[in-house]
Amino acid sequence: MSESAEKQSSNQETGYKIKAGLFLATAGGIGLLAGFGGAIGIVKKQDPESFDKGMVSKLSNAERQQRKLNESGAKLAARALGHATIYAVGGVGLLFYSIWKLSGATDLADFRQKAGNILPKVPKNDPPQSRTEFSGTNDLLQYLIDKDEEEKRKKKGS
Repeated sequence: MSESAEKQSSNQETGYKIKAGLFLATAGGIGLLAGFGGAIGIVKKQDPESFDKGMVSKLSNAERQQRKLNESGAKLAARALGHATIYAVGGVGLLFYSIWKLSGATDLADFRQKAGNILPKVPKNDPPQSRTEFSGTNDLLQYLIDKDEEEKRKKKGS
């Protein structure tokens, strides 16, 4: 393979990885926002008076501090989300970094090799022993039900 072909292949692979990372980040971000928005909506529905207490404030900041009023539900939830995000990302990062260092790997290829030796092998299904194409979810579910009933009959028969 020529050098230019290798560079082009490497550039395509990098572009694919960037697109995949952006997709995952976007999907995760949308899920996070939807979950957080849903939780805020539920809390507001359960106790709108307490929730709105700090949203539309009738008191100035000085009066609020003087009376030592609690912060609003939205502010509390946003602060909790920030802390939880930091803990989650930091904890998972620390876990993966620890696994990486404990494995003694120097690069990703080395880590894949070491992890492949430790983890069980996934058996190949070539050629497939059962159906692999379904017209829809109903077809898949019916196939699974039929297979399960067939296995139950085999167990009863033997």
